[in-house]
Amino acid sequence: MTRARIRVEILVVLAVTFGASGLRSLLRLVDDLLSPTALNDQAVSLNAPQAQGIWLDLALQLVSAGVLFSWGGLALYLLADDGFRFGRIRWGDLGWGAGLAALIGLPGLIFYASAVHLGLSKQVIPTTLDSPWWEIPILLVWSGANAFAEEIVVVFWLLTRLRGLGWSVPAMIIASSVLRGSYHLYQGVSAGFGNIIMGVIFAWFYHRTGKVWPLVFAHFLIDAVAFVGYTALGGDLSWLGL
Repeated sequence: MTRARIRVEILVVLAVTFGASGLRSLLRLVDDLLSPTALNDQAVSLNAPQAQGIWLDLALQLVSAGVLFSWGGLALYLLADDGFRFGRIRWGDLGWGAGLAALIGLPGLIFYASAVHLGLSKQVIPTTLDSPWWEIPILLVWSGANAFAEEIVVVFWLLTRLRGLGWSVPAMIIASSVLRGSYHLYQGVSAGFGNIIMGVIFAWFYHRTGKVWPLVFAHFLIDAVAFVGYTALGGDLSWLGL
């Protein structure tokens, strides 16, 4: 593939996936900062009902999660067209994933709580879904959708394409991590910086190992624990001092 074609592909894919999400998130953050209400007095729900009817809400949740899976599928399709293959899952990937999840997740909770107290983050509510019998399965679907889309597009596909353009390793890692941070800005300033740090670690891991499945598993575990754990605790975050 020529460099010109790679540039066009990057522009088009990001325009319909996380690039557009990043720009929209930045604009939402600007609007939130201009609000007379302090950032840490504002709240955002990561998983909210999308319809009043229980079955319609379930259908919309599945369709929305499916869009994320399709983003990852699009990236894999484009890479496969050039001979790149998605590696097989190995048992060791689960161990690496769990280790990365612990490395990111535990400090992330402390970082988030500190950011709220400092006024750098909204109060992030993992879920406001109110359909008990399918809430946890849908939260797990969303965890998988987020993990698959983000790690395939933002790490596997983007780093592969930037390598094809001759970018240096530091430049590729910075581009991937800044992109990751951008589409989390709707949660607050700290979410952007926190996800940039996560992005650096994940991109560096992929560069060193060539493995993306551990990143998908790690991301899934982080989201699943946050979403399902919040539900299991009945929405009580007082143990975080919030």
